[in-house]
Amino acid sequence: MAEDKQAFILDPAFAATSHMVADLPLCQARLQDDARYPWLVLIPRQPDLREIEELDTAHRIQLMEEIVLAGTAVRAVGAALGLAVDKLNVGALGNVTAQLHVHVVGRRKADPAWPGPVWGHSPADVYSTEALAAPIAAARKALKA
Repeated sequence: MAEDKQAFILDPAFAATSHMVADLPLCQARLQDDARYPWLVLIPRQPDLREIEELDTAHRIQLMEEIVLAGTAVRAVGAALGLAVDKLNVGALGNVTAQLHVHVVGRRKADPAWPGPVWGHSPADVYSTEALAAPIAAARKALKA
């Protein structure tokens, strides 16, 4: 899928709250910096996107494929962290950071926010530098990146 990679600029909010995992055909996959949840964020590498409807049909289909793949990766991250995933939550909110992005969050009945949403529940439990290696490696392996 052709895209203008030169014009893609990652919103600084993502750089501050997540860690690079891989570039997929459409999206940059990032690990959300909250060790309580296996959580990836997919950000289409196209300029100035705010809504899914702004993607052409082929890219919308690709986004869905990458969401499904990210679900597999989130389960792998959960396994690496010892946090079994009971349910996958997928959301494209954008109320705080407008750049189009999709959250794929692994939820479990024992997580701090269950059964409510993770957004705004409580401050993140950020990964230590040492703790990042295992979930990123698990995500990359599942994404085949």
